Amino acid sequence: MKYDVVVVGAGIAGPIVARNVAKAGFSVLLIDKKWAIGTPKQCAEGISIKVFDKYDIPYDKRFINREIYGAKLYSPSGYELELRYKEVSGVILERKVFDKMLAYYAAKAGADVLARTEALDVIKKDGKIVGIKAKHEDKPVEIYADIIVAADGVESTIARKAGINTYAPPHEFDSSYEYEMLIEGLDPDLIHLWFGNEVAPRGYVWVFPKDEDRANVGIGIASDHPETAKYYLDKWLKENNIPMRKILEVNVGIVPVGGFVKELAKDNVVVVGDAARQVNPMHGGGMAEAMEAGTIASKWIVKALEEENFSLLQNYTKEWWETDGKRLERVLKVRRVTEKLTDEDLDLFIQLLSGADAEKIAGGDYVEVIKALLKHPKVLMSKRRLSLLKQLL
Repeated sequence: MKYDVVVVGAGIAGPIVARNVAKAGFSVLLIDKKWAIGTPKQCAEGISIKVFDKYDIPYDKRFINREIYGAKLYSPSGYELELRYKEVSGVILERKVFDKMLAYYAAKAGADVLARTEALDVIKKDGKIVGIKAKHEDKPVEIYADIIVAADGVESTIARKAGINTYAPPHEFDSSYEYEMLIEGLDPDLIHLWFGNEVAPRGYVWVFPKDEDRANVGIGIASDHPETAKYYLDKWLKENNIPMRKILEVNVGIVPVGGFVKELAKDNVVVVGDAARQVNPMHGGGMAEAMEAGTIASKWIVKALEEENFSLLQNYTKEWWETDGKRLERVLKVRRVTEKLTDEDLDLFIQLLSGADAEKIAGGDYVEVIKALLKHPKVLMSKRRLSLLKQLL
């Protein structure tokens, strides 16, 4: 098989790249090792409403479980911070359907799509990568392409085989554990987040409603913590008297929360999405980030093919690092500061911050918020708090 572009991985970034490049008139093959694209999910499934228009994705009720109007944050001592909008601010997806539909949109744009096709290695000729070795339904296959896109997740075989350094230390990953389950008593129009060093070390517990009484209930904690994410989630459920007798699904995963890949393009190989660690380090969400990276990457792939000049792929690295990469590095600074907060600090900041402040901090646009916090008496009275917050300026 021979294509202009082969895209390895049909999560979020891969289908965006495949669709955009196919729309430009080039031959594209999108492959995924799973039997059914989108399964199993490893995601809390929440995403901003803004992505649909921004990345030209239909607002299709087939993959939207519920519209969300904001969020509520809970401190270790039970202080609450609510951010509620009058209009829909986000949705809870059904990733099993959403991912498959993204692949469908790529196919409609002209890309070929093959499930149950696992990339195993790159093919080299005269020292250059000219394709990939794979197995399709357990049969070996060679796929030749001018450009290879590694969108194959956190452990990215193709990026590694292409010689791209994707190493990050264990501390730059979170372990997550999630139940899809029946749960009652929480406002289903909001997502709910609980913080605390005894609740979720370095992370949080989440409840993302999918129905009035059904939700994704999960947790993320530092992957190098001695206890497991499951231990802390089960502990939280027990302490809050939430019965665990109606669990519909269990999902486990590793989430990158730092260690962004520096070299996003090497010769004719491009890396995007989780494979490039393009994830928000604060909340661990990566769908919007994958869409953005996929959009930037596909623009430069098209230009490289049009001008038959693969050195143009380096502009993907340059543009991403000057835009979204710069923003995510600011968010990473916040994550590293929040790791050092005590429960007393978390109580204080949830009391002091507004919902809009919390949103700015999570998005990396936090300078004015931090400046205001530095003037508060309870911050001024603590040299440690002053020192931590000043690290963000």
